[in-house]
Amino acid sequence: MNNHLSVLEALLFASDSPLPADRLAEISGLPKPEEVGPAIDQLNQKYQDYGHSIRIREIAGGYQIYTLPEFSPWIEALFQKIKKQRLSKAALESLSIVAYRQPVTKIDIDQIRGVQSDAALKTLLERELITVTGRAHSVGRPLLYGTTDQFLIHFGLKDLSELPKLEEMEFVTGPAPAIEPVLENIELPLSLESQEMQATLSDPS
Repeated sequence: MNNHLSVLEALLFASDSPLPADRLAEISGLPKPEEVGPAIDQLNQKYQDYGHSIRIREIAGGYQIYTLPEFSPWIEALFQKIKKQRLSKAALESLSIVAYRQPVTKIDIDQIRGVQSDAALKTLLERELITVTGRAHSVGRPLLYGTTDQFLIHFGLKDLSELPKLEEMEFVTGPAPAIEPVLENIELPLSLESQEMQATLSDPS
């Protein structure tokens, strides 16, 4: 493996978040960010040829090392002290609306869902799956919400263009972009000691 590949591998291994191509090129000494992609392909080919349990994927505007799904049982056994907690139905509904309608206000989310979404939005903000992107130019200048890079990372998306198209989803009915079947498998790590966060996620509202 040449030096550039080794450096890229080390950088990605050391980082706990996706690294963009320009940053990887700058640190590794590659002449252009465009050369990062082919280098990543070489690393992935090596991992595949030698039966390694990891790959590098392009996600959330950068690159990140991840383990193959078939090794999840052993990884889960390693982190037995980490409890996985699904988002509530209310949070999933709200996240679905934000993902497809962003930027969107709380008023719009409430109208689509037919109920108040305060608790659901609070959970999504705490989990950094959504963020405030600005204010609407309407009466009261309400806050606008959009998804974050953390949202892309959790769902393994390169960018928002990889979200399932609404017309491709037979379960979408009515005006609300109900993508719970797509999002419901999200499992967020939750420390057993974090009782306050656990209570928030367990809130059915």
